[in-house]
Amino acid sequence: MSKFEDRCEEHCIHEEKVNEASQVLVAEEEALNLAELFKALGDPTRVKILHALSHTELCVCDLAAVVKASDSAVSHHLRLLRTHKLVRFRREGKMLFYSLDDHHVGKLMEQGLEHVRE
Repeated sequence: MSKFEDRCEEHCIHEEKVNEASQVLVAEEEALNLAELFKALGDPTRVKILHALSHTELCVCDLAAVVKASDSAVSHHLRLLRTHKLVRFRREGKMLFYSLDDHHVGKLMEQGLEHVRE
């Protein structure tokens, strides 16, 4: 297998297609933000946390039990997910209950799982 198999054998620019694609190109700041979002999803524990929260609101202790990790590890992951506006929490006495930040996060999880299951 040649190291160049994923490249054109001949360099040729298709101006019309380049212009069309350039018109819809995502802005640099949006591209960076989306890359950061996908980085936040790049950890199996965080994916499990989000998947669990896509079904029900859970406190940190319950999430730790679900994903089989320590409370402090889950808390660390939740802090990062909160920073990226993927989860939110509400306080009830001494308990913190987490849920997905909005319906887009649930859709993102659903579509991602659908993609990997195909």
